[in-house]
Amino acid sequence: MFSGKMNYHDYLQIDKLLSCQKLESQVQGKPAHDEMLFIVVHQVYELWFKLILTEIDSVLKIFAGDRVDETLMDLIVSRLQRIVSIQKLLVDQVDVMETMTPLDFLEFRDLLIPASGFQSLQFRQLEAKLGLKRDQRLKYNQADFDQSLKPEQRPGMKSTEGEPSLFDRVEQWLERTPFLKMRGFDFWQVYKKTVEDSLTNDLKIIEQNPSLGPEDRKRNQTLLEGSLKSFRSLFDEGSYQQSRQGGDWRLSYKAIHAALLIQLYRDQPALQLPFRLLTALMDLDEGFTTWRYRHALMAKRMLGSKVGTGGSSGYQYLRDATDKHKIFQDLFQLTTFFVPRSKIPVLPQEVQRELGFFYSNSAGK
Repeated sequence: MFSGKMNYHDYLQIDKLLSCQKLESQVQGKPAHDEMLFIVVHQVYELWFKLILTEIDSVLKIFAGDRVDETLMDLIVSRLQRIVSIQKLLVDQVDVMETMTPLDFLEFRDLLIPASGFQSLQFRQLEAKLGLKRDQRLKYNQADFDQSLKPEQRPGMKSTEGEPSLFDRVEQWLERTPFLKMRGFDFWQVYKKTVEDSLTNDLKIIEQNPSLGPEDRKRNQTLLEGSLKSFRSLFDEGSYQQSRQGGDWRLSYKAIHAALLIQLYRDQPALQLPFRLLTALMDLDEGFTTWRYRHALMAKRMLGSKVGTGGSSGYQYLRDATDKHKIFQDLFQLTTFFVPRSKIPVLPQEVQRELGFFYSNSAGK
């Protein structure tokens, strides 16, 4: 079984790997020391993107059927958590990059024009596979994002966009959640009153708070009234669809109810893994938001108000993308409508039994 022929160096193709760093400054006859750092960090990013894509593809494959095998739920969660761990490394690499000073970067920056990290095919595929749609993307130099890709890469990118994304698959999975309608118990009506009472009480607190000035009071009242209107739309499908078309929500009416139910009753055994899945999706979204934000700050630190090497507005574009390019924002918005555990409606015993795991011995005890 052991041939003795496998070698670490050959298995990892170290010769190829270490021959991929070609310094343009050296080619031009003016070697810039920190260009090696710049190249290695970005090549490592691409390797991590490749692994993230591998993990997402495996999760999408599991989600692809008409039903998800419950025995694979933990596998899905663990692979998403692996991506979250990788994201922490992506952020940490910014610290390594920032050991290069702006003056060091300027030694070779102009040699990169018009190359840009925006041209990373793998990251654009990653965004699409997660669920970022074309009409949700910021324009890049007033053009669609794929115009910055190499012409031969564009058909593959369009093909990726045409496939169901992780957002699509999760939405379909949520829509199949049982327990959204409970026999003999109008859960949603009870919960609706509980949250409305809570938000109304918050409005009273704002009105009676003597430390708030007129402008602060008005601003907080407007925010809470907007939250109350948004919450009520969750129980009126017509209003919810209008809010969804306006971009306030992305998940379907049925899926948003399922996500809320899972979050509220996360302690029930049958909902613990689904809750971990939703948490992993939020962690994933937060991870890429953090990475984009750190990238934006690094661009500001290195370039100030200069344009990026690809011709974009540099820091401004990256900052705007941080706010706009989020996938699972609905899960974050739902926390507006959470109430203390003590105020969550108690489920009927029959439903609790279905959500729990009850075993009996052979005597039926």
